Amino acid sequence: MNRPAELDVSGCADTSEMGEDADVGSPREACGVFGVYSPGNQVAHMTFDGLYALQHRGQESAGMAVSDAGGVVVVKDMGLVANVFNEYKLAGLQGFLSIGHTRYSTTGSSSWHNAQPVYRVTAPNPERDAPVEFALGHNGNLTNTEALAAAAGMLPGTATSDSDVITELLVRHLDSHPKSDLLTALIQVLPELEGAFSLVLCDAERLYAVRDPHGFRPLGLGRLDGGWVVASETPALDIVGAHFVRELDPGELLVVDADGPQTLRPWPASAIDPKLCLFEFVYLARPDSRLYGQELHGARLRMGELLAGQAPVDADMVMGVPDSGLPAAEGYARASGIRYGHGLVKNRYIGRTFIVPDQAQRAHGVRRKLNPLRSAIAGKKLIVVDDSIVRGTTTRAMVKMLREAGAAEVHLRISSPPYRWPCFYGLDTGTRSELIAANLTVAEIEEYLGADSLAYLRLEALEEATGAVGAGFCDACLTGVYPTAVPVKFAGAPKADELLV
Repeated sequence: MNRPAELDVSGCADTSEMGEDADVGSPREACGVFGVYSPGNQVAHMTFDGLYALQHRGQESAGMAVSDAGGVVVVKDMGLVANVFNEYKLAGLQGFLSIGHTRYSTTGSSSWHNAQPVYRVTAPNPERDAPVEFALGHNGNLTNTEALAAAAGMLPGTATSDSDVITELLVRHLDSHPKSDLLTALIQVLPELEGAFSLVLCDAERLYAVRDPHGFRPLGLGRLDGGWVVASETPALDIVGAHFVRELDPGELLVVDADGPQTLRPWPASAIDPKLCLFEFVYLARPDSRLYGQELHGARLRMGELLAGQAPVDADMVMGVPDSGLPAAEGYARASGIRYGHGLVKNRYIGRTFIVPDQAQRAHGVRRKLNPLRSAIAGKKLIVVDDSIVRGTTTRAMVKMLREAGAAEVHLRISSPPYRWPCFYGLDTGTRSELIAANLTVAEIEEYLGADSLAYLRLEALEEATGAVGAGFCDACLTGVYPTAVPVKFAGAPKADELLV
């Protein structure tokens, strides 16, 4: 375990600019992956549906790779799934094997070049019957990207994302070992990777799925009539009619071909240490997803119930911040006996707000997305439940908006602990200097936000609410205890302990 003191992020692999999501001010997701192997069926439409179910995990770009055993064809572009694909494009993607990807960048810029799946093909070689071509989609963030790029002989600046580095390592192995196939290359390369990575790959004939030894990011397997499906979340299995079988184990390499699924384990048993991101339960995954055998909507209800017992307050109404704060608000109301109501209306025709250059524009984004129901909140003492506070800018703007609409009191209740440390495993959260709870006490945050009171759910209560105590979680963003080495320089003594109030 690695607990840093002060973070110098100059060496951090996360090179994206970061902006706060205007509807909740929560951590941004970092991609969704999907894969299907179904002989005798055309799977492009199925992949489209799967990606549509994973759209919340990434809205910058979308793409898919499809194979009919004769070759791999990749289509990808910037934008939402429905903007990238139409019936004309899908009709041209013929094949029984496909992988798909929705992206939000944490390493590498938001550009067409970094859209996924990434496609590569080996160089011609007389010792190989035919070139090996493959495509890869990645959810997560490597923590040793620079070292891997250097080991692969990539010039500085030529690796624009960690997914680029993975594919380069694979193709270099294949080029230098002409008798190898993609599976052999994966077994060789995967143990070199550090950090978070749930991968889907395909060559002309096989589907591959990989989960890192910590299982930071989710990945599940489903059974389809005549085939198999893998996806970041179970709703993507549901939408294509696949029966959920199980989550892939941390450190598992799953290969699906004509003989069905086969599991390989490239890492030694000593390397396996389950650490699913705890924020998948809080915010990242859909409420109808299942992780560790638990449906997330129920877990979020329990978060609110426990929060009500931990931080009660006299009020007229409990309301949630749409959409991620609603289940916990319902749970808070149920446990407290205070009426549950709606105080904010969300504009459903605006997608998630992307990177914006300054705090003023981030705050204005709240008004684009949310509008107060004045008749419901005027003169009322409100309990406002949200899942997290990252930078605080949007939460402050929301509190101001509620007061302007006539709220008599605004009591903030957050269904997770204070977010104090940056994530290096696939979330876009900002540097430590940007995280409000890393620099202010709870009382100071309350004053900055303009709230009458502020309370966070305790970590032990959050883990209890998941229903999966002991299953293994990464809570580094809350505790500063990282399961792996992270690419930063540490100096000075820890300062977070004095803020644990």
